[in-house]
Order: sequence, then C-alpha cells, then structure tokens
Amino acid sequence: MLIYSMTRQSIRGMIGGLCRPTVTGLDRVPESGPFIVASNHLSFLDSVIIQALMPRRVAFFAKAEYFTGKGVKGRLMKAFFEGVGSIPVERGEQAASVAALKTLLDILDQGEAIGIYPEGTRSRDGLLYRGRTGVGWLALTTGAPVVPVGLIGTEKLQPADKNGIRPQHFEMRVGEPLWFDKTGPDHSLPLRREATDRIMDAIAALSGQERASGYNKPPAHQ
Repeated sequence: MLIYSMTRQSIRGMIGGLCRPTVTGLDRVPESGPFIVASNHLSFLDSVIIQALMPRRVAFFAKAEYFTGKGVKGRLMKAFFEGVGSIPVERGEQAASVAALKTLLDILDQGEAIGIYPEGTRSRDGLLYRGRTGVGWLALTTGAPVVPVGLIGTEKLQPADKNGIRPQHFEMRVGEPLWFDKTGPDHSLPLRREATDRIMDAIAALSGQERASGYNKPPAHQ
C-alpha cells in the first residue's frame, strides 16, 4: 500500500502540474465498500488518470507484457503498473471474458473498487460505442454501485499510434452512482443489456460524445 500511495501521489502531482485537469464529482465516489468505475475510453493513459485522481484505489486491467519486461526498463514498468493497482491480463483476453470477469468479481468481493471500459477498447474516432454487457453482469451479480465517468480531451495527451505524450488540459467528470438490484450471476440477458444501456447513457451525459450504433473493434494489427 505504501508503494501504491507513493506512486499515485507522484502521478497525481505530475498530472496536476502538467495538465491542469478539471475534475468534478469526486465527492460522489463511495467512501467504503465495493464499486465499479465505468468510463469512456479515449487514450492509453485513461486508466492511469482515473487511478491517480480517484480518492480510492481502482483496479484496472493492463496487458500482461507490461509486467514481464526484461532489464531496468521492464522492472520499472512492472513497478509502475503494480504501483497504480493494475491487473495483468493476457493479450487478446477481453475484459468481458469469463476469466477476466471472475478476477474483477474477486476484487469486488473484498470490498474494493474496479474499473472497466464497457466499450471494450478505446475509441479512435471520438464516438461513444455501444457497451458490452460485462459491466451489467458485474453490477447485477454483485449489487455494487456503478460510478460513471466521462473523460474529455484525454485523446490529445497521446494521439492514436503515437508514442510521445503531450501535456494537455482535460476533464474528468464523475457522475452519481447507479444502483442495480443484486440478482447474483443468474439473470436474463435482456436485464443485463438494460443495465448496460443505462450505464452507457450516464457516461454519454458526462462525456458529451456522439453515440455510435454498434460495437467498437480494435485495429486489425492489435
């Protein structure tokens, strides 16, 4: 926890000093108990931003190779992602898969917070895509509140297919928690779809993005 606190404070200070972000709604984050952060996804840096700026620890998935690099660079990268509370997941394993959802379920059962991008992958055209129902499954299975987050302008920090990071102002808007009846894992797909759509409506209201009618797909080379 000491490493996590130091890492998060350092990143928060760096983000605040370089980007001067506008952050609203942090008082809406539950002070105790499990919760699910559901956010739009515009940049590789979104998870780090949410993890650094949220008042409580939020666990996000990160590619497993970030934890297995060699040499000094590899050790530093592993320490960084472990420090911000990331969870390694194998490339190609979607956040909505059974194995990945089970990992998130275990964290919620411990009274902690997890983060998920219902779109599945980041939007490269700025549209908000249809939500995949893993977030609805988690909300209904656990009864944990869903905290919607709208990120605005984070795509300018690291444009798609660019390696460099350019400090830019951005916004992070945190919405009112959404509560769903706890059904356990046995619930209908229409109920899961309804919960997911409600979550996506809340994200859209915060981010102001135009909605896409279909699902987002990762680039062919990924």
